[in-house]
Amino acid sequence: MIHTKNDMKNPTPNDFAHRLCAWQREHGRHDLPWQSSDPYRVWLSEIMLQQTQVDTVIPYYGRFLARFPDVASLAAAPVEDVMALWSGLGYYARARNLHRAARTVMDTHGGVFPRTAAGLAALPGIGRSTAAAIAAFAHGERAAILDGNVKRVLCRIFGVDGYPGDKAVETRLWALADSLLPEHDIERYTQAQMDLGATVCTRARPACARCPFHDDCVARREHRIAELPTPRPRKTVPQRSARYAVIMHEGAVLLERRPPAGIWGGLLALPEIPPEAEAPAAWSSARFGLAPSAAVPLAPLTHAFTHFVLTLQPVLMEIHTPPRALADGAALHWLALEARRDAALPAPVRRILDALAEPGLFAPD
Repeated sequence: MIHTKNDMKNPTPNDFAHRLCAWQREHGRHDLPWQSSDPYRVWLSEIMLQQTQVDTVIPYYGRFLARFPDVASLAAAPVEDVMALWSGLGYYARARNLHRAARTVMDTHGGVFPRTAAGLAALPGIGRSTAAAIAAFAHGERAAILDGNVKRVLCRIFGVDGYPGDKAVETRLWALADSLLPEHDIERYTQAQMDLGATVCTRARPACARCPFHDDCVARREHRIAELPTPRPRKTVPQRSARYAVIMHEGAVLLERRPPAGIWGGLLALPEIPPEAEAPAAWSSARFGLAPSAAVPLAPLTHAFTHFVLTLQPVLMEIHTPPRALADGAALHWLALEARRDAALPAPVRRILDALAEPGLFAPD
């Protein structure tokens, strides 16, 4: 709930926006590469920044703009090209939705992004907060955002208890965010919220002495900084394991395109060996019509997904005779190891291929 004791010390909506914008003018971030009023650039950055740090996004953002300088070029590209550029950034549904949204903008909106948050939220992959951010930066629309940084700032300054992912708590936070919106300077205000959460009111070791609300923050006054926002209820993270076939022939590896839905959707990955296959070489022969050498287990590695941790056991098999044409050729590809950097690969698969190409790089988890 929102604390009421000491409420007289909490900043009023007008005061909150005024102080936040004043802080941003002097201390905020002003040189991020996507800071503009171009809705395409703002949209691209907002999608990339979902659950991903700024320093990680910047090089991907530059490569994307170089390859897809506008929404028309992105919409016209094969989805495989989009996935290849996204490879390593994670949360791959974002890339598929990015491509779908670009095509929707071209096909339904004549190549022009909707100007309102409501219109933007109808595009694939754009939620309420992302739509509000795009509308604010590109068109100055007065709309509230509520990303992870903003939730943390509001929970601490105003003393909002409860896990922000719970529907009731999120509803209260949206109401609070709406009540704090200023009448003017919405672009700076929106950026200021992001900046304060990213650079001052951080999850760990917040720089409270540099915060413009140092004297008004409920979490600081009540010594509850580590408690707010309330953490997600702890759950046991499921552990899974799987074997993956590393089938090699003359410096090339056999990869299989994953289905659009599910983990690594649309990416090229190593074929998964079924749990019931006791002899991987025999399974490979039956599955692909190949005759590999004896299977050799490589060092396992782990990869954390949002809801579980996967232990990957790569199994190396060499093909010494030229491979025949493969059934299901649309899904199966021979990829030369030297071409791996430009392929749409999941991060753990890329690590395995890097280890094969440069054995000294690999250290198992």
